[in-house]
Amino acid sequence: MADVIRTTQYFKVDIADKPGTLAGALAPLREAGVNLLAVHAFPRSRRTQVDVVPEDPISFKAIAKAHKLKIQGPKMCLLVDGDDRPGALADLTDRLGSAKINMTAVTGLAAGQGRFGAILWVNPRDVKKAAKALASD
Repeated sequence: MADVIRTTQYFKVDIADKPGTLAGALAPLREAGVNLLAVHAFPRSRRTQVDVVPEDPISFKAIAKAHKLKIQGPKMCLLVDGDDRPGALADLTDRLGSAKINMTAVTGLAAGQGRFGAILWVNPRDVKKAAKALASD
């Protein structure tokens, strides 16, 4: 099966860098049934930046607003899922490099049961070009 590559919206959430803060931010989303396709959190300037890729951005924004989560976005990223294989991420990054597209960040992982996933961030001006480069075989 070919990799599924989609351009999708993500939102940046800034939270305190303390135990339980991420759980507290995610709990209202869980309780409201908001499905998250990806979450990527990392320290930034003594706080934590959380990039959230919701399946339904409209529902996400409504719940975030109701619970006073400070969000920025939407911004765009590329979400990839496919059959796991040696070099899966290398193949994707090679296509972007060959198209002269610089990645600003990437996260790849094995999802189990022979599947892998990745989130690729590129400059906003390169999102469409990157989607096209990744879709070509």
